[in-house]
Amino acid sequence: MSLTASTEVQTLVSELKIQRGIAVPLVAMNMTWFAKIAISTAFLGRLGEMQLAGGMLGFTFANVTGFSVLSGLCGAMEPICGQAYGAKNFKLLHKTLLMATILLLLATLPISLLWLNVDKILVHLGQQQQISSVARRYILSLLPDLVITSLLCPLKAYLSSQTITVPIMLSSVLAVAFHVPINILLSKAKGFEGVSMAVWVTDMIVVVQLGFYVLVTEKTKGGRWKEGGWWEQGVSDWTRLLKLAAPCCLTTCLEWWCIEILVLLAGLLPNAKQAVGVLAIVLNFDYLLYSVMLSLATSASIRVSNELGANLAGAAYRSAFTSLATSIVSGCISCLAMVSARGIWGPLFSRNKEVIRGVKKIMLLMALVEVVNFPVTVCGGIIRGTARPWLAMYANLGGFYLLALPLGVVLAFRLTLGLSGLLVGFLVGITACLVLLLVFVRMIDWVEEARKAQTLAGSIEQTANNDGNGTDLATQESSRA
Repeated sequence: MSLTASTEVQTLVSELKIQRGIAVPLVAMNMTWFAKIAISTAFLGRLGEMQLAGGMLGFTFANVTGFSVLSGLCGAMEPICGQAYGAKNFKLLHKTLLMATILLLLATLPISLLWLNVDKILVHLGQQQQISSVARRYILSLLPDLVITSLLCPLKAYLSSQTITVPIMLSSVLAVAFHVPINILLSKAKGFEGVSMAVWVTDMIVVVQLGFYVLVTEKTKGGRWKEGGWWEQGVSDWTRLLKLAAPCCLTTCLEWWCIEILVLLAGLLPNAKQAVGVLAIVLNFDYLLYSVMLSLATSASIRVSNELGANLAGAAYRSAFTSLATSIVSGCISCLAMVSARGIWGPLFSRNKEVIRGVKKIMLLMALVEVVNFPVTVCGGIIRGTARPWLAMYANLGGFYLLALPLGVVLAFRLTLGLSGLLVGFLVGITACLVLLLVFVRMIDWVEEARKAQTLAGSIEQTANNDGNGTDLATQESSRA
């Protein structure tokens, strides 16, 4: 092996180690989110069938109309803070944290008005009055979580953009450990509403821990608190944030809503009860895998934005390439895991033989979806790291809504393929989405993106490795590649 090839391999291995250090804690953190949902679902189930149905309906409504919006808006922090950290512009990091928090808090106002009328909306959409009333009770007790999430999401993005992910993991694990006793105490004291309250109490524990961590680390000797910048927001800063927040929000919502639409369409099939049950069980496995792919996407976004902010276009290119390769391997492993688990996954949730048989069949299709879904999600993270999230929005809109859903409806209802038809349509649509994203990633001019990052990050300083044209040796190498 030549010296150049050996050096390249060492560089890729080093990049893999860095991304592993970012992604593994994020995987654990995302797993705790699903554990929290499972615990809440179990406590709702103990209260009765109506409480379970109404509570889960309310939580789904909250996810679709509230938490997906807040999470999407906060996605704008990743490219700004990531590039600012790469450029060592800590003032921009500080002001972005504060601006994003304010933006999310403002967004909670219209969301709250929507939640206050949740029962009327659900009844209008065809839900039963009794279940809708129970959902309203659940979602009204969940209202404080909007404010808490508006604090929590920016804190997580602020730390992760600086490759600080272990504290996020530890605080999430500790909070979930308290989630069971909190549920026991509040469900005894408040009943049904207590289970809903336990969700935001648990989230508040994470906020307190992360807030304390930021204060302590920033104010310690050599900390960055003294860099200031907290209150130096200008019109250009808000314009930049909003221009990124809107497409980030739409991209996230388009992804979340597509899955919910699939569930709703399954409910319109002739064997609706069985179809919804099968899809719900299969999606539970998909959610576990999604915690991994979401972590890989966040890691890709962080690494690409950090390197672009540091004006290292070649390193950003290598980070993107490494992330994409990792996602392909992870997708194949996840496919094999889903195929291997298809015989034992169904019986964990149901004793109905028809449902179990349906789960075994649908998990084969879903396994193919995972092969594509991993690189799709990571490509979205790469594009987000370049501060051009609207490209992912266009890909999602075209792949999911102009192809996947219409094709799925035709296959499921016109050709009577049922749930299999819906997922085949989804597979075709997400494959088209991947093709579009790969084209977008392939067309990225990394030298130009590094130059733009210097403007976005507010840094005009050149790194010590730069040549006279403002590009580093790695950039020239990536251009030749």
